[in-house]
Amino acid sequence: MRNLLLGSFFLSLAGSIWGGMFIAVRLSIFVIPPVPLVWMRYGTALIALVVMMLVMRSSWYIAPQDRKLLLLSAFLGQTLSIVTQETGTMLTSAQTGSVITAATPAFMVVFGCWLLHERLTLGRVLSVVLATIGVLFIVFDPDNIQVNALGGLFLFIAAVTWALMSVILKFLSRYSVITVTFYSVLIAFVLLTPYSLYWLFTAADIPAMAEPSVWGSVLYLGFISTTAGFSLWNKGLTYMDASIGGLFMFFQPIVGTLLGWLLLDEPVTFYFWAGFLLIAIGVVLAMRGGNTTAEEKIARSREKLPGSHK
Repeated sequence: MRNLLLGSFFLSLAGSIWGGMFIAVRLSIFVIPPVPLVWMRYGTALIALVVMMLVMRSSWYIAPQDRKLLLLSAFLGQTLSIVTQETGTMLTSAQTGSVITAATPAFMVVFGCWLLHERLTLGRVLSVVLATIGVLFIVFDPDNIQVNALGGLFLFIAAVTWALMSVILKFLSRYSVITVTFYSVLIAFVLLTPYSLYWLFTAADIPAMAEPSVWGSVLYLGFISTTAGFSLWNKGLTYMDASIGGLFMFFQPIVGTLLGWLLLDEPVTFYFWAGFLLIAIGVVLAMRGGNTTAEEKIARSREKLPGSHK
């Protein structure tokens, strides 16, 4: 139970941090396109992560047999998922993005069962269904929702790849959270550098980028959303099954809605409170089953993952 409480705390905090991310993205995405924005976000985060590595004296070592897994998780999560998420947010609406994001925990249940041999119980399935319905209650507005096929596809890819990355991280749980986060962000930063530098020298609107709302958003995305958010998420996943941890992604639209109410004067209706209750019930229902994944199951599962070694 102690592990569940610690994991719940870290994952809830990560989801809450990401709930405020959409405001920062909306303030900067039309000045800095998705790929350069993610690149700047990671460049900022690397400064903080290097300082944390030095202060905490974290090990820089990753065993050779785990490097392919680290590269795969960084490509799927920190690169492909984040870029497609911000692209989808730009092309659609916050409501559409939140609805499609609700698919992430469902995919984590599937991937957790497939790769980690976690139990696919009726309670866990029901918890995902309840939480998903809760998110739909919060974000559904038939007079406002914007449907864009390409944007929806990007957001769907973001949900699937983030779920798969979160499950893969369970195979790297023996390493420091800061170490895994540092290398994941570094890999993504390197992958995004060529295009981002080309954009910076050929198409960037420097005066617009100098606006406080834009560079302030980049700092928030780098230091808070990336450094703190990724570290908390990775740490939380070490304490519980991936199929349970995925449910805490639902804190993202909850906090986003509350911030919209506080900062943008957007109304909070009955649907929000009904959705919040369903999400809370779903999380509690999932946690009642406890954790099922032992270290030896993770070790046996490694051979099921492409590119891994026994």
